[in-house]
Amino acid sequence: MASPLNNKTTTDQEMADLERHDCVERVQWVLNTPEPPGLSQELIGTAVSWRNKVPFLNMQSGLKHELFSLLKATFPILSWCQNYKPNQFKHDLLAGLTLASLCIPQSIGYATLAKLDPQYGLYTSVVPPLIYTLMGTSREIAIGPVAVISLLLSSMVQKLEDPIANPIAYHKLVLTVTFFAGIFQAAFGLFRSGFLIDFLSHAAIVGFMAGAAIVIGLQQLKGLLGITHFTNKTNVISVLKVVWSSFQHPWNPYNFLLGCSFLIFILITRFLGRKNKKLFWLPAIAPLVSVVLATLIVFLTKADKHGVNIVKHIKGGLNPSSVDQLQFNGPHVGELAKIGLIVATIALTEAIAVGRSFAAIKGYHLDGNKEMVAMGFMNIIGSFTSCYVATGSFSRTAVNFSAGCETAMSNIVMAVTVFISLELLTKLLYYTPVAILASIILSALPGLIDVNEACNIWKVDKLDFLACIGAFLGVLFATVEIGLLVAVTISFAKIIVVSIRPGTETLGKLPETDAYGDVNQYPMAVKTPGVLIMRLKSALLCFANANFVRERIMKWVIEEEKDSKLRNAEKTIQIVILDISSKNLMDIDTSGIASLEELHKNFDSNGMKLAIANPRWQVIHKLKLANFVPKIGGRVFLSIGEAMASFSI
Repeated sequence: MASPLNNKTTTDQEMADLERHDCVERVQWVLNTPEPPGLSQELIGTAVSWRNKVPFLNMQSGLKHELFSLLKATFPILSWCQNYKPNQFKHDLLAGLTLASLCIPQSIGYATLAKLDPQYGLYTSVVPPLIYTLMGTSREIAIGPVAVISLLLSSMVQKLEDPIANPIAYHKLVLTVTFFAGIFQAAFGLFRSGFLIDFLSHAAIVGFMAGAAIVIGLQQLKGLLGITHFTNKTNVISVLKVVWSSFQHPWNPYNFLLGCSFLIFILITRFLGRKNKKLFWLPAIAPLVSVVLATLIVFLTKADKHGVNIVKHIKGGLNPSSVDQLQFNGPHVGELAKIGLIVATIALTEAIAVGRSFAAIKGYHLDGNKEMVAMGFMNIIGSFTSCYVATGSFSRTAVNFSAGCETAMSNIVMAVTVFISLELLTKLLYYTPVAILASIILSALPGLIDVNEACNIWKVDKLDFLACIGAFLGVLFATVEIGLLVAVTISFAKIIVVSIRPGTETLGKLPETDAYGDVNQYPMAVKTPGVLIMRLKSALLCFANANFVRERIMKWVIEEEKDSKLRNAEKTIQIVILDISSKNLMDIDTSGIASLEELHKNFDSNGMKLAIANPRWQVIHKLKLANFVPKIGGRVFLSIGEAMASFSI
């Protein structure tokens, strides 16, 4: 009769054998995966996807239904207008009228910042908002000219054509840039290439916007001080030199007094609006009230006869066609396309950031690719109708949101209101002082400077802060283009550094769990004698970082061996388990495989075994094709725990 002790031993042995059998079976799960989809299959999949979306290529279902689905996907207004209610229109009407009261003076001011006649700012607030309402997905975003884009256009296009000496030629170049910007934006959306705008990191945008705000503010000193001769350069040193030299000559203080008085008035109304949310309309109408009052003051006092600079004639009427003014055969086409790409990227970055911010508050999803297509088409059509580059404005969107807008219908109300103003009210703006437009632009600039966010970037990531401060200083002391170039260069450098010098972690088992963690992050993690578990912190093991990773792993192994000898440990390293889990290593190339083969040879010659844990689908497929799995004795496991169990550790 067998003793209970022998029975228990037999049972334990059977359990261990069963567990080992299960482990071997799970190893086969890893090794016998089907072939992952290749590049050709992905392209075919994309073609099939397009075939299913286009009704003329998919005749299995009703053509009428498919056509309407395509129209709704292209024009989201067809979806929400079906359930549009009178109560919603009441809110949109109020929001649109409030928006127009802010938009009209700002549009005139931003047109002057872009070195265009004032009416072009108003044109840009009519057609682009209407097109966006048809094609866009944001309910709150307010479309029109913005300060940063106006500065970009004036600073870059004026290098090709002088806006003062030849304003007609300059205007044609701006329209052509607008067309190219629209083409790029639409292409980004149609080909789902929105990731390209991500190369302008959040930190770079924060720095760029802050630098641009200061440059725009300095540019407004021309109107605020009534300076006649002003520099075309945007850097702070050149502008301050001109301002200083203007004080050496007699100057008229009336422009300054008028502009500063209404700037203080606008800032006070903004403060009151923030203190009391019910007074949201007060800062919204303050710019228009300032324009009306300042115009009346100049008209009644004949201040224009005493040195106050006024806007004078503003051409009214519907947007004239500008198709014949686009310049595709001139000597500057290449430069205009480059400027269009830069402007398109900045405009998209600002608009999508604004749209997503307010969509998150309202709790709905904003389709980035549809937004790009909508922005692209509105600027393409805008270039045909005497508009320059339009995008989403944060300040006007905030007003639209506070005014209680329900849908994009508020943009239509705003556009119609601006159109009526173009038809009926432009003659009344003849005596509007330029200093008022400068004060309106200045009042909008504090929102572009986010000091708190810059401080947070410094706390979280010093390299990100370097991109932020690089963009800021580049815009401030050089040019807008150099500021952008510095920011993109630093962002790319960060990507390259992280890619070619990936980190590695030594792992240990966390007490009372089956999880393994970095021994530096979790000091309580326990290392297993004779085993070194390492994790590679890189999405790609490739030619750029393969040698670095191999040397880093060998260095860790040598250091662990030395530590073992110093501790007089019974076991030196016998097994090296490399965790290349799917959340870390996404892909591998031939250089990466070669580095793993060298590691295996080095370990093998020193009596150590190499094992791989939890490889991604594409990674294990390539390792099998390269015959690497047989070379390491098939030691490929589903997890670190499986690897430890297989070695009976």
